[in-house]
Amino acid sequence: MRIVGRKAPKWSMEGVHGGEYHKYSLADYKGKWLVMFFYPKDFTFICPTEIQGFSNHAADFKKINAEVVGISTDTKECHKAWIERDFTKGLNIPLLSDVTKCIADDYGVLLEDEGVALRGTFIIDPEGHIRYSVVSDNNVGRSVKETLRVLEALQSGKLCPIEWEKGQKTLN
Repeated sequence: MRIVGRKAPKWSMEGVHGGEYHKYSLADYKGKWLVMFFYPKDFTFICPTEIQGFSNHAADFKKINAEVVGISTDTKECHKAWIERDFTKGLNIPLLSDVTKCIADDYGVLLEDEGVALRGTFIIDPEGHIRYSVVSDNNVGRSVKETLRVLEALQSGKLCPIEWEKGQKTLN
C-alpha cells in the first residue's frame, strides 16, 4: 500500500514528556513538519540509541519548524518507567503509547504476530501529507542525521540529488 503523498492517518495517543503524561494528536502539529518514528519496545537494545539520538537532535529539528515524536505499542507507564531508569537526564521529545496498535497498523508498521511496530520513520508536511516513509527490520537502527537531511531536502522544494545537503546546488 502506498502511503507517501497521501493524507497522514489521524491519530490521538497518550504519551510522556518532561516526566508527565499528556495527550497528543496529529492535529497538534498542524502547520509544522512532523517526524514520527515507530520503534518496537521499551527496555530493548537498539531503541534507546535511536531515542537518545532523536532527543539529542530535537533542537536541530525545531530550528527548521519540525517536531519529533517516538511511538511504540508500550504503555505510557512503561515509557515513563523506562525514561526514569535509562534516561536520567530526560528526553527532549515525547514518547507516545499506541497500546491499541491501531496507529502502527494505520501506518503499515505493525507486526501483528508480535504486537509491536517495525522501525518506521515518517515525515509529515505542515498540511498533513506524508512526504517520506522508511520502514526497516527491527535489528537495524536508523540514522537521525539522514532524517534531518531528507527533511531539509523536502523543505527546499527542489530536486535534490543523491547525498544532497543544505546549501548545496539542487537540480533545478
